[in-house]
Amino acid sequence: MSQEIIDHSASTGVTRRPDKCELQTAQKVTHETAPNLFVEARGVRYAYRRFGEHSETPLLFLQHFRGNLDNWDPAVVNPIAEHHDVILFDNAGVGGSSGIPDNSVSGMADHVADFVAALGLDAIDLLGFSTGGFVAQQFTLDHPAMVRRLVLAGTGPEGGQGMEHYTVEVAAHALIDAPGPEDLVYLFFAPSETSQEAGVAFVQRLGTRTAEPDAPTTLQVRDAQLKAVEAWGAPRRGDYKQLKSIQQPTLVINGVSDVMVPSINSLILAQNLPMGFLSLYPDAAHGGLFQYADLFGNQVISFLRPERWGSTPAL
Repeated sequence: MSQEIIDHSASTGVTRRPDKCELQTAQKVTHETAPNLFVEARGVRYAYRRFGEHSETPLLFLQHFRGNLDNWDPAVVNPIAEHHDVILFDNAGVGGSSGIPDNSVSGMADHVADFVAALGLDAIDLLGFSTGGFVAQQFTLDHPAMVRRLVLAGTGPEGGQGMEHYTVEVAAHALIDAPGPEDLVYLFFAPSETSQEAGVAFVQRLGTRTAEPDAPTTLQVRDAQLKAVEAWGAPRRGDYKQLKSIQQPTLVINGVSDVMVPSINSLILAQNLPMGFLSLYPDAAHGGLFQYADLFGNQVISFLRPERWGSTPAL
């Protein structure tokens, strides 16, 4: 029987289930088998999964537009979990989390802050993919002392180029009521035969989870997140000065042919982040991290090593 733990020390007042260390057994836990966990803060019951090798600083994954816990690729998450304590997270109103989905990036970042506080974490590494990358940037700006390293994949800065709205072709796949596997492949992978084959393999991997699934995302999530995406992408006339405030070492990764967040925005991030490192994958698009899962995982593992740039959070 599961046991809830009352944390009286947190200012938010939270009710949470045992954390990863309390639940870990001798059996190896992976993305396919990790249980769904829940923690409550400020009236929202957040769904998450936590597993992997113990590390001083957990790595929190922030998901893409309309994605939930099940949309993380095990070929990406599992190798990283062999070296790090990883946390997958549903924002408010998304998947198994209660509450109302927020329609602003800043609001989603506030929910991340509540979630992190509920887990009692003092410092984290962040991996944000797509819309999750917007939220990761905002959280780092709002709480710089809590973030040690930052990984941004398939994402862009506030006011980036070509980010104010999706193209007609992208919207036809991203905004339909019930996207299917073919829509994911179109949005995340380049049109070449090699990339399309990688897309089919990616979709197949998403179906390998054997433990309880996450709840599907709703049209309310789509509509709220679309408002947040469009507001974040509103042109700022090349003003990216906010990025100068992100002092953390940041690894920026994308495919060269991203149709959701144009790849030029990865270069803009790397050019304006004081400690930005850029890696672009050939013959790849928005989901380059899934197409080159082995390379991506190795880069992230190397980047997060404590001996690189010191082990304390950047202030």
